[in-house]
Amino acid sequence: MATTGETTMKRLAVILSLAAGLMAGAAQAQPGPDTPVRAKIDSGVLVGVRRENANVFRNIPFAAPPVGELRWRPPQPVRAWTADRPAVAPGPSCPQPMNADGTPNSGGANGPTSEDCLQLNVFAPKNARRAPVMVWIHGGGHRNGAGWIYDGQNFARDGVVLVAINYRLGALGYFAHPALTKAAGPGEPVGNYGLMDQIAALKWVQRNIAAFGGDPDNVTVLGESAGGMSTLAVLATPAARGLYQKAVVESGLGWSQPTTLAKKEAEGAAALEKIGVPATATAADLRAVPAAKLVPLDADYGPFTDGRLMTETPTQALARGHFADVPLIIGSNSGEDSLIGPGPAPAKMVAMIPPIARTIYPQEAAAGDDALVRAIFTDRVMGGPARWVAAQASGGQPAWLYYFSYVGSRFRPAMTRATHAAEIQYVFEYWGRRTPMSVVSDEDKAMAGLMHACWVAFAKTSAPTCGTQAWPAYDPKADQLMEFGSPSGVRTHFRKSRLDAQQAVALPTLGLGQ
Repeated sequence: MATTGETTMKRLAVILSLAAGLMAGAAQAQPGPDTPVRAKIDSGVLVGVRRENANVFRNIPFAAPPVGELRWRPPQPVRAWTADRPAVAPGPSCPQPMNADGTPNSGGANGPTSEDCLQLNVFAPKNARRAPVMVWIHGGGHRNGAGWIYDGQNFARDGVVLVAINYRLGALGYFAHPALTKAAGPGEPVGNYGLMDQIAALKWVQRNIAAFGGDPDNVTVLGESAGGMSTLAVLATPAARGLYQKAVVESGLGWSQPTTLAKKEAEGAAALEKIGVPATATAADLRAVPAAKLVPLDADYGPFTDGRLMTETPTQALARGHFADVPLIIGSNSGEDSLIGPGPAPAKMVAMIPPIARTIYPQEAAAGDDALVRAIFTDRVMGGPARWVAAQASGGQPAWLYYFSYVGSRFRPAMTRATHAAEIQYVFEYWGRRTPMSVVSDEDKAMAGLMHACWVAFAKTSAPTCGTQAWPAYDPKADQLMEFGSPSGVRTHFRKSRLDAQQAVALPTLGLGQ
């Protein structure tokens, strides 16, 4: 059980949320007349548009274009503009693999891409004054996706400013090479460029969100999948302290394998050699490689311990008491095994099942190897880590644990578990262009209303007071979580024996010693 999730997650770097595609296209024009709205920020004046539920501003640069000499460098300040800047149309996605036919990719992104992609989108309540702020970090295996996909108008409708950001992806976002380290200034962070972008966006929020009616002293950072992993990384990174007051992690793993900058440098050099870049290349040589040659490179992308920006993994920071002590919501879905893909589980994964697993998972074992592999994967990669993070965090500010098992009525009875990222459209209470309202049932709407209300309440009050049943803060002894399902409710000792077993096997492998 210890290695099932670990070996598989490297392959999952290219897989994102199925639900992100459901959100895709949120940037399309809404019906009705558009009323221009203006906001003055530190780099100039923006002209957005007033929609039904929000003042919407898109394609706002929060850092200079990371191109040329700025590729593989920490984000730099934006150059100010003098004329009014239109902020209605979405900007480009960061470079990533795209579908040739123009349909949304696995991260929900389509349309133009550009290295000049460090921009964000703001959905603000009309006439807001010191409204709570939520900063959304999209998922996509740190390789796919974009902030423009997600529509925050319903958060704005309910009094919350929603900020959705881009960050560098793939080999442009998480990449190390000896030549880049050599060229970096003393102490300059290297490798974690996507994480640096996320921190730069949070700094932009501190400087500018008041111009949209937001409260810089009430910021929630949240994300799903790679965005959830990024949120944990932000919470573990000292340079990000003070930029947020609470956090939400949706299906963001939680058990991180330690690595080193030297190992990442070796991996980066080996990857470039495969596309004809010699090991002797200089930093200037690397920055001259066309982005199109870098996008297809397959690697284990994501935040890592470079020893400069990140000095320990989020798991280590939690175990050592170095993690940011802020209110936290964290959880996972019942069908995280959708990341394995359709059809029978790979033979390699079946072969890795230890005999004891059949004792710990008797019902799943009785259902066959595929069911057993999928249950182990879900618990090892998402469920077990989420419970452990909640337990570790609960010693300070409160943490709340959830389990999302609701399956949309349109998918039943063929689907019995909530796939990876299925919760996003309920959190946003938004269905997207690929889910016509004609297939959304009253039960679906009720679930979206409940979950969205929990997240809104958390942003406003630092506690998810929502629905008719109280959601208790997580206590390892009581071991209670909120299940969002059919029906929803508080569960006690949920999958305890299974998650205890996963935790016992995983923790010794994570370098948690002092």
